[in-house]
Formats: sequence, structure tokens, C-alpha cells
Amino acid sequence: MTDTSRPDAPSKLDPEQLQLRASPRRAVRFRRGVIVAIAAVGSGAILGVTMMALQGPAWRIKHQAEDRYNTERKPPAEGLEALPKDYTGIMPKAPVLGPPLPGDLGRPILERQRQLGIAPGQDISAEEQRLAQQAIEARESQVLFRIDNRPRQTDVAGGGPSAQQPSEALPQSGATRASASVAPAEGDQNNQQRKLDFISQRNTSGIYNQHALQTPASPYQLMAGSVIAASLVTGINSDLPGLVVAQVTENVHDTVTGSIVLIPQGSRLIGTYDSVVAFGQRRALLVWRRIILPDGSSIEIDNLPATDTAGYAGLEDKVDFHTWQLIKGVALATLLGVGTELSFGENESDLVKAIRESTQQNISQAGQRITEKNLNIQPTIIVRPGWPLRVIVHKDLVLRPYPT
Repeated sequence: MTDTSRPDAPSKLDPEQLQLRASPRRAVRFRRGVIVAIAAVGSGAILGVTMMALQGPAWRIKHQAEDRYNTERKPPAEGLEALPKDYTGIMPKAPVLGPPLPGDLGRPILERQRQLGIAPGQDISAEEQRLAQQAIEARESQVLFRIDNRPRQTDVAGGGPSAQQPSEALPQSGATRASASVAPAEGDQNNQQRKLDFISQRNTSGIYNQHALQTPASPYQLMAGSVIAASLVTGINSDLPGLVVAQVTENVHDTVTGSIVLIPQGSRLIGTYDSVVAFGQRRALLVWRRIILPDGSSIEIDNLPATDTAGYAGLEDKVDFHTWQLIKGVALATLLGVGTELSFGENESDLVKAIRESTQQNISQAGQRITEKNLNIQPTIIVRPGWPLRVIVHKDLVLRPYPT
């Protein structure tokens, strides 16, 4: 018999009721909306506290309570409230003068000061007194030029300075104004006033030319207006003055027939250039002083001007305006100025403040001087060797035929 057949055997349990392990603890869940709300409130609180902290003393209490006693505040005296705040409120009282004493010069001096237009009590220099006296004499003077038809026998006979008629003073004054107009105006870098005077000058010698017709002194002449073709042998740099050499590239014939060679190809031109360059100038000014022929003979010429191939005065190749150097100077001055503007805060001592202000002033002046020096640098004109040019003859040259 088996054990199942025993009447006292317990009955089997349901498998669903059997548990191999304990049941897990139930997890606590939060709603997502609650978490987002809590995070938003916390972030807003932190942001508000941060903003209040950054506002500085604006959020502080400006006025203390009325019931507290301020020990730093001291009430002024009652008599000081009625006094004026500054010296402008004090009206000076005119002193009461007694009768004038014998020899008192106060009243004549005051009257003289009123005539000169000088305020009483004002210290003036001798130059100001002289100018004021001249102004009074000009107002009280009569006509500048007096016309008198009566002859002055004594003055003419004496031959002194008084023999000069008043009408002769007018050309002198005109000459003075003309000489003053020739002088260049202050700050005129390009001498524009001189150019205007050159255009406005007039010929007052009459309508007929004073010079007669001239015949050629020699059949072998290179007359004014002739053009000599050449090219540079040496270069030009306007930083320093110097000489320049050019070589004639074409034979130059006489002006009348055009068949006789006077200056052969290969002749040398010796000249110089102007190293003073105005602001904005791009062309170098050259003049030629001597011509050397291949056979060794030479002739001096009176500063014949050089032009380019189109006939424009001067030569133009490269121009250096020193812009990069100017930019570096301005940048250095700016950095120095910014460095001196920096401070150590509001709590710096008087000594530190004085040192900073003195350093700021000195460095600012140094930066301004550097910028001014860079602005005063003149442009550099560079003309490379081999540059073609033309020489214009402005005076007749008497030469000899060159054997070919």
C-alpha cells in the first residue's frame, strides 16, 4: 500500500498559495507635474536672491527709523543758517571816501583808465597800455592824407624825407600788401596761396612786347620746346636728397632742319631731385644740370625739368605713406591710454590715486607725441632705375654736330 492511501495524510495545498520569497516593498511614485513645479519654484527663488545680491546698496534701507538716534548727524548752529552759502552772496560795500587831499592822483588816474577802457583795479601790461593809447589816438585823429595844392619850396629844396608827396605812400602800402600776400599762409602744407598768387598776377608793362625778334646764333641749335627722351640709370628715394643719372635713349636732332645729330644716343644726364615731399604728393620733382656726350664733351644746362612720357611734370612710380607705422603708433597710444584708465577700485588711497593720475598724464602725453611724430613723417616717393622720362628744353642750347 502507498502513503496516499493513508486516511490520516494531509490534503495537498494549492500551488498558487505557495510563495518561494517575500513580496517586494511597494515603490512610492511622485507625479511629474509636482516635481516640475517644485523645481521651478526653487529656481525662481535662487534667481531672485541672486538679483537682489547683485543690486548692491539699492536694496538697503536708506533711512533709519525715526526713533533711532543718529550719532553722525550734528545739527548746525542757528547762527550759521542765516549766513550766505558762498562769496557770491556777499555784496561788497563801497568804501566811503572823504574829501580829496592835496596832491591826490586817484581821480585823474581813474578818469584816464575810463578813457582807455580799462576796468578799475585791473592790472594791465605796458603792451596793453600802448595798444589802448593807439586806439584813442586813432579815434581822435583827423584825415590820414591831407591834399595841399600849395607848393612846399622849403621841403623840396631841403630834399628831406618830407619831400615825399602823400600820393607816393599809396604804392608803398600796396607793395607791402603784395609782399605780405607772397608769404605762405600758416598751416598751408601745399602752398596753395602761392599758386593762387601766381595765377592772379598781371603784366602791367603794356600791350606791346619789349623784346625784339632774335635770329639764331648758330645753325646747330636745340631750341626751347625740344624734348629729349631718356631713362633713369639710378633710382630715386625721396627720404634723402641726392643726385640722379639718366641716359639718352634716342638721337636728338637740331630744331631747324631736324637732320643734324646734336645729342647722340647714350649721352648722360646729371641732375638732382627734391627730397621735400608735401602731404599727399605722389610725383618726384627732378631737374637736370649737365649733359655729358659720349666723346667726353659736356655742357651745363639751367635746371631742365623732367617729365613723364605724357609730359606731366615729375615722375610717379611708388609712394610709401607709412600707413602701417602710423597705425602701430595709434594702437600703442590707445593701449597706453586704456592701461592708465584702469583703477584699483574705490578704496584706493590718496597716494595710489596720485601715482595713477600722474602715470596716466605722462603716458597720455607720450602717446600723443608718438602719434604726432608719425603724422609728421613725409611720404616716401620711390622711382626705380630704368624708368622712362622726357627732358623739356626751356632755353636754347648751342651745340655742335656730333659725328656719326
